[in-house]
Amino acid sequence: MPMFQEITEAQMMPRLVRLGPNLYGAVFTLMKLLPARYILRRAMERGDLDRNTVITETTSGTFGLALAMQAALMERELILVSDPAIDANLYRRLEDLGARLEICLEPAPTGGFQEARLRRLAEIRAERPDSFCPEQYTNPDNPRSYAVVAEQLAQTLGAVDCVVGPVGSGGSMCGTVRTLREQTPHTRAIGVDTHRSVLFGQPDGPRALRGLGNSLWPANLDHTVFDDVHWCTAAEAYAATRRLHARHALFQGPTSGAAYLAADWWARRHPDALCVVMLPDEGYRYQATVYDDAWLAENGHAGTALPAEPVELARVDQAGDRWSRLAWQRSPYGRIPGAVAMTAAAPRGAEALS
Repeated sequence: MPMFQEITEAQMMPRLVRLGPNLYGAVFTLMKLLPARYILRRAMERGDLDRNTVITETTSGTFGLALAMQAALMERELILVSDPAIDANLYRRLEDLGARLEICLEPAPTGGFQEARLRRLAEIRAERPDSFCPEQYTNPDNPRSYAVVAEQLAQTLGAVDCVVGPVGSGGSMCGTVRTLREQTPHTRAIGVDTHRSVLFGQPDGPRALRGLGNSLWPANLDHTVFDDVHWCTAAEAYAATRRLHARHALFQGPTSGAAYLAADWWARRHPDALCVVMLPDEGYRYQATVYDDAWLAENGHAGTALPAEPVELARVDQAGDRWSRLAWQRSPYGRIPGAVAMTAAAPRGAEALS
């Protein structure tokens, strides 16, 4: 009798695609399915999530979608807290899946919409003591869930010399690389961020590129995992996303484009090393934006010429508004020159972002 899987299990693992002589893509349909499914199943095993428990989380992106898909299959109530940045198509899909959405219309004076969402989430959890929050940014089950990806890479490709991927919660990169290094300690990790994200030391500010970066520091981000950090602009990420599609027929989102930009450069510089790039989600949510030439022109992103290489930095505060690279050298955050001070309040603010 054939074995059948739920859609979340069937789609959670990446397809491995060759992009160059020494470059492979770990191509996800929806990467966040992996931690969402793992976190909820672990919560059930521990007794933290029974038939009457409501799941609640703050989200503006794909983790909320992954939770909604899994909650629908589990027949659990789901409350998501978001902000006006959530796109209309995603909003409709979440509602179709049975999620209840609460939109914070005003940012908090400090911490912006992310802090406003955290405050509303705390209120909901106080009102509903029967609730469970996945807390992807602090829950160690997030990085643990990616051990199976590391095992897939090692079994299929052998020794992986470098992994490149976008960083938001820190779960995918830290979990995958830590597991790989149990067998290959030399494996390099290259994190890809965007300008005005605090994750690797830049001051917080408005960011056009969604899906990576953050305004607060997540506890699951282990800075000592990373050998190098790249920052790229929204326009560069969008152009790289279109290049990934044109060259390799991979229809992915802009975080994939940002990671591909850095990975393609690194792989060409190290032709004898095997490199894997994490490509987190498909491009269907971006058909009216990244894949629309008129939208790109209206928003000042048309005709972006991708640089041949990043600007090399000696300090974080030297980064301008173009693709840049810093040798992080597996250092703790406090040892990085030019990084903004990590305040004591930052970990609290990162408890449940998405």
